[in-house]
Amino acid sequence: MRPSAPAISRQTLLDEPRPGSLTIGYEPSEEAQPTENPPRFSWLPDIDDGARYVLRISTDPGFTDKKTLVFEDLAWNFFTPDEALPDGHYHWCYALWDQKSATAHSNWSTVRSFEISEALPKTPLPGRSARHAAAQTSHPRLWLNSEQLSAFADAVAKDPNHCGWAEFYEKSVEPWLERPVMPEPQPYPNNTRVATLWRQMYIDCQEVIYAIRHLAIAGRVLGRDDLLDASRKWLLAVAAWDTKGATSRAYNDEAGFRVVVALAWGYDWLYDHLSEDERRTVRSVLLERTREVADHVIAHARIHVFPYDSHAVRSLSAVLTPACIALQGESDEAGEWLDYTVEFLATLYSPWAGTDGGWAEGPHYWMTGMAYLIEAANLIRSYIGYDLYQRPFFQNTGRFPLYTKAPGTRRANFGDDSTLGDLPGLKLGYNVRQFAGVTGNGHYQWYFDHIKADATGTEMAFYNYGWWDLNFDDLVYRHDYPQVEAVSPADLPALAVFDDIGWATIQKDMEDPDRHLQFVFKSSPYGSLSHSHGDQNAFVLYAHGEDLAIQSGYYVAFNSQMHLNWRRQTRSKNAVLIGGKGQYAEKDKALARRAAGRIVSVEEQPGHVRIVGDATAAYQVANPLVQKVLRETHFVNDSYFVIVDEVECSEPQELQWLCHTLGAPQTGRSSFRYNGRKAGFYGQFVYSSGGTPQISAVEGFPDIDPKEFEGLDIHHHVCATVPAATRHRLVTLLVPYSLKEPKRIFSFIDDQGFSTDIYFSDVDDERFKLSLPKQF
Repeated sequence: MRPSAPAISRQTLLDEPRPGSLTIGYEPSEEAQPTENPPRFSWLPDIDDGARYVLRISTDPGFTDKKTLVFEDLAWNFFTPDEALPDGHYHWCYALWDQKSATAHSNWSTVRSFEISEALPKTPLPGRSARHAAAQTSHPRLWLNSEQLSAFADAVAKDPNHCGWAEFYEKSVEPWLERPVMPEPQPYPNNTRVATLWRQMYIDCQEVIYAIRHLAIAGRVLGRDDLLDASRKWLLAVAAWDTKGATSRAYNDEAGFRVVVALAWGYDWLYDHLSEDERRTVRSVLLERTREVADHVIAHARIHVFPYDSHAVRSLSAVLTPACIALQGESDEAGEWLDYTVEFLATLYSPWAGTDGGWAEGPHYWMTGMAYLIEAANLIRSYIGYDLYQRPFFQNTGRFPLYTKAPGTRRANFGDDSTLGDLPGLKLGYNVRQFAGVTGNGHYQWYFDHIKADATGTEMAFYNYGWWDLNFDDLVYRHDYPQVEAVSPADLPALAVFDDIGWATIQKDMEDPDRHLQFVFKSSPYGSLSHSHGDQNAFVLYAHGEDLAIQSGYYVAFNSQMHLNWRRQTRSKNAVLIGGKGQYAEKDKALARRAAGRIVSVEEQPGHVRIVGDATAAYQVANPLVQKVLRETHFVNDSYFVIVDEVECSEPQELQWLCHTLGAPQTGRSSFRYNGRKAGFYGQFVYSSGGTPQISAVEGFPDIDPKEFEGLDIHHHVCATVPAATRHRLVTLLVPYSLKEPKRIFSFIDDQGFSTDIYFSDVDDERFKLSLPKQF
């Protein structure tokens, strides 16, 4: 019988809009199976932001009571259950929830299915009531609670260098006893953003964290009122800054983030050293500034729907975690924001990654994202006992920098990178050491030891000092985690593939700088979104102690000409241009995500690695004439590379093959060569279906304002131009070598029959055959 009209009106319609390329989806499903147990559930939310939900999980598609788990009154459109599920085949659906009647008040959603197997790691999230019950109620609660503080103070009294305390005190506490309190940063002239002033402002605010946090911690550990008084002086001065001024999130989010963190640590660690009026003042300002960040993240950026917002997602770890822990129990809003943060990190994190540990924005933004995630994970673990690190992504992610930004490399990776041209940053090593402590992986400790040795003396570089105090990081790590013995990477597999982000890497002889080779290939489903670039099917190469085929240019500043018109663009990559055009790499997020690549296959056999990438979609956004763009890379006998580029277009298009170098390359009729200080490589175009390539050497950064790279070294690139055709097949030989031991690889072509067979051999007659079916 059909329900009456009044009955229909009482039931809200649950629509299930189709997810877009920039939104979350409906998971788990037959197409997106769980990678941990319990599954992480997500769906597109109702149109009303105040909607609440009910979730059903059952082994019975009819959801009979005895076989069904029901989770009621869920605040958000994402959820992690508090218990792992037994093995089996499951179904789930959700509906809107009415708090007054305590019933579902919409139709149920589409029923989706998933499998749970014994192999899945068990990573439940304790429910809200359990988390709230486990929370510390006294101060301090950021990092150490009262009992832990007492034990730590006793240990330092017995051993002044316990956990590196002496160095922390000398370098990160004492200097702030002599420094005057930071004056409030002022707005930009005419409120026009200036990169140098923007950076100085956030560095100033970072110093505010150092002064308040370190003086307060040292005062509590050593029982010294003079340190606590100094910290309080800084704290009250910063609390008086204009919450809507130059250090607001809206004006300079990096500065605003740091001010919130400074206030949170000060409020928490100085709680017993403040008067009630002072507490009220600091708490009020901290709450107002935290609210500004939370409103942006939850109500404006809406990362639970649109998760690809680098700063908003980072602010969960960097800002909301410490601020809300400090305010928990004294603000209902802060408690709600903390629940949102913990549940997002346990469920939807990270939008830039999958379970294999990669990071779509590249190793530099992995470094930044992980630095703050590590801080948050440690604070959450200490505060409520929940260990985020058990999730599979965190168990695997130490591999990503290990394979994509190895010690010694400077320009052999992808994505925005403020350390570009320098050795891998110290914080990269400190992050990886954290995962050594989490997993016990000795390779990660080896990586940390070498990164730290190589980058000693860079502690005051803006990309270190303006973001973190490594003495404090070392103190926290040595207190919280055991020392792990370093293990040489000599036994690591040479090949690592990060399927979720479309990166494939080869590492050979990492432990021997004179023989070390790093090759990274990228064809990513994330396209040029966020801090990624138009570099699908691009590669970089480091060998024998030197960057050879490089990431060109400089990270002058985000949104500078160098950034927008060179670094992000395909013309700065070791890639191809088609009809003079690269891949879409502009500001439209939807088009940037659409301009994607994919790794079609990776095969490994003794003496041979084959990687195939498809960047068709990446080029089609900017050039609709493009029909196919494949790049097939062969790494042969641990020695040289053969690259096959296959391009098809609906109308004849010129093909330009690009390769970037630090210095000027030598070019000839069919080849080019670049020699650096320790190593070199040559390239030879051994076959071109579209005609003979015209090879030229190009100096500099065309069309970029010279003022942006004034005083910096000029880079170069090879451009091999093939005449216009509807089909291109270009085979390129790349041979890296040490200058102490130059290398030659010989080749010839046999094109009888229905294939073009290209034979390669070295001086020891080790051969490789590439067979290309003829196109008729």
